[in-house]
Amino acid sequence: MARMHTSKRGRSGSKRPLSRLPPSWVKATPDEVEAYVVKLAKEGMKPSMIGNVLRDQYAIPLVKPITGKTIGQILRENNLQPPIPEDLANLLEKVRRMRLHLQTHKSDGHNIHRLQLVESKVRRLVKYYKSRNILPLEYEPLSH
Repeated sequence: MARMHTSKRGRSGSKRPLSRLPPSWVKATPDEVEAYVVKLAKEGMKPSMIGNVLRDQYAIPLVKPITGKTIGQILRENNLQPPIPEDLANLLEKVRRMRLHLQTHKSDGHNIHRLQLVESKVRRLVKYYKSRNILPLEYEPLSH
């Protein structure tokens, strides 16, 4: 597991099931699961929130073993994918908040350093998404 910009902490958390088969207790059909994903996306939910709602309200632990497709693939097929991938959008929001903080606290050295690290993550992610043709080649997220 990559631990970018951190010491060797932070490995705890839930683990994915080992089996690639859907659990026997899940009664939802693949078509029902896809319909839930599309319905929740049309309500304006982000892909990660869709996964949480399916888990908590519909007792669907993972979409891929049931449908054979990820939430992102289902959204792409129905033209509902967000314009910017969710992980990149979250990092850009973090950069925005950090810059806002630095306008008030100009000598916050810790925040300046952390902002540099987050901006490098953004650049790395943008490079990846451009190479996969998910973002246009002229996309520039960190224009100052």
